[in-house]
Amino acid sequence: MSAEVVKVSADNPQRESLQRAGEIIRRGGLVAFPTETVYGLGGNALDPEASRRIYAAKGRPSDNPLIVHIADIKSLEAITVELPEEARKLAKACWPGPLTMILKKTPQVPPETTGGLDSVAVRFPSHPVALMLIEEAGGFVAAPSANASGRPSPTTAAHVWEDLGQSIDMILDAGPVQIGLESTIVDLTSDPPTILRPGYYSLGMLRSILPDVRMDPGLPESDPLLHPKAPGMKYRHYAPRAELTIIEGDRSAVVQTIRSRSEQMAARGKKVGILSSQETADQYPAGLVLCVGSLAREETIARQLYDCLRSFDARGVDVIYSESFHTPLMGEAIMNRLLKAAGHRVDYAVSPGD
Repeated sequence: MSAEVVKVSADNPQRESLQRAGEIIRRGGLVAFPTETVYGLGGNALDPEASRRIYAAKGRPSDNPLIVHIADIKSLEAITVELPEEARKLAKACWPGPLTMILKKTPQVPPETTGGLDSVAVRFPSHPVALMLIEEAGGFVAAPSANASGRPSPTTAAHVWEDLGQSIDMILDAGPVQIGLESTIVDLTSDPPTILRPGYYSLGMLRSILPDVRMDPGLPESDPLLHPKAPGMKYRHYAPRAELTIIEGDRSAVVQTIRSRSEQMAARGKKVGILSSQETADQYPAGLVLCVGSLAREETIARQLYDCLRSFDARGVDVIYSESFHTPLMGEAIMNRLLKAAGHRVDYAVSPGD
């Protein structure tokens, strides 16, 4: 199988193309499509066999739940047992948009879609192509990120083709995505509501809606016995092929540490990649330096992070050193993804004289 790539307008999608894509999903096939966050791999969320095909195409463990995408808030009535007041508040403030809510499910959602859980993760995206596709596909589209499991998520159709081009039916190409990091996930089956995955909506933003919402206090991905309630909680994700190490500390000390380590690795015949901010990119005389974006415009870092990680793979680097990016709003999400890409491999820079 080789996926058909269909170009569509991001702002004014062609109905005919989306009808064909929707029909593929209705028949049990798989279609990759853009959302405002990353490209998703869509299948019929109410068809157990379609969910099994998604897991197989991605090489994804079957206990890792899929997110069900809807295009009408009334659709919640068919797949959730109840809609708590907290969910109504979040939906009013954040939907359509990059927020996923975990709610108690009805029997209509098969366990193959939810990883065997009695809850379902639901999202109402804002991308016009995603919305039209969901409508044409029947209203319920299960869609994890359209990448091979563990790899950096796709922010372009080319990324999807690289990982899944030979194992799915169609790729809808609407150009690069807007945000570049997956949705925030809030578990509303817990008390208090808990953020299981940070994203565009930060803890501070969500507390303006739900004052008692909290970040997940543990590190569930470090517990091999934990059954994950949301995508990305248990398994290694977003990872380049090369070993990635994050260097934390004072900015000038971080630069010096990365420079020193890069020189050492180059002397051993290793090809070194450096992930830097725009503010420090010109301070690295050696190594393959990729500027991920500006600390002053953190949305550029979010949008380009996965593309940079994939670019290191394409250029065959052996090791990668990355600065940290603790920005005010999206820093939680950026560092969450970067830490998982590094397998939580973090070193601390030491300033001269310390």
